[in-house]
Amino acid sequence: MTATRDDLFARFADLNIHTETRTHDPVYTVEQARALRGEIPGGHCKNLFLKDKKGALWLIVCLEDAQIDLKSLPQKIGSARISFGKADLLMEVLGVEPGSVTPFALINDADNRTNVILDADLMSNEIVNFHPLENTATTSIRSADLITFIESCGHKPQVLDIN
Repeated sequence: MTATRDDLFARFADLNIHTETRTHDPVYTVEQARALRGEIPGGHCKNLFLKDKKGALWLIVCLEDAQIDLKSLPQKIGSARISFGKADLLMEVLGVEPGSVTPFALINDADNRTNVILDADLMSNEIVNFHPLENTATTSIRSADLITFIESCGHKPQVLDIN
């Protein structure tokens, strides 16, 4: 069963992770998010759900203004040729819709199918911001706590310079 926002916040509480969440109108692009977020501090992110030609799944988490070259990315992360994962696969594995991709969705990847890459520039921020499983809110979390959360979902994130 797919986790709800309440399930996510319960996991944070179980892990003693403090977060702050602000609601807003739905956003589907980085540009829309910039316009609506107001003065939320910290690094603002984009998340790419990718699949390589061998079938491996990848979640790339980076700062919103990062320029990710999909042709050179496989060499940096150790994958085969890569392309965007389809919406049905995203829903099947991470339980979220396009526009709501977030590392918090790893709570739904019980089979640990997704390889997680956190960009080093992103992780240099003390606070980072993501959708809490839906694009109608933004949740702020300490970057160190993000790693704790991801590991609690059974994943081993890699911090790499991918930009």
